[in-house]
Amino acid sequence: MSAENLKTDTRQANWRRSNPDKYEGHIAVQRALVAGKLIKQPCEVCGSRKVDAHHDNYDQPLNVRWLCRQHHVRLHFGGEDMFSLCLKRLQTDASAL
Repeated sequence: MSAENLKTDTRQANWRRSNPDKYEGHIAVQRALVAGKLIKQPCEVCGSRKVDAHHDNYDQPLNVRWLCRQHHVRLHFGGEDMFSLCLKRLQTDASAL
């Protein structure tokens, strides 16, 4: 179902109508997961297995970054530099060896 055809007036339906490219990207990821064409990976920051797909570019809907909810929210709303967090994690993992 395309975003324009939504009949309800919920916050979610309104978001989908306002962001059709993002909505289609989310649908593409869900379909690819079900079909086995895309496999969830651990959070690229902390390694958590409970993750969201993050799109850097909706023109490439299956090119996603896997982030746990905490880091996904931080990326969107806090503008947090995820690369520095990944680097800290790698340094911590290396020091444990």
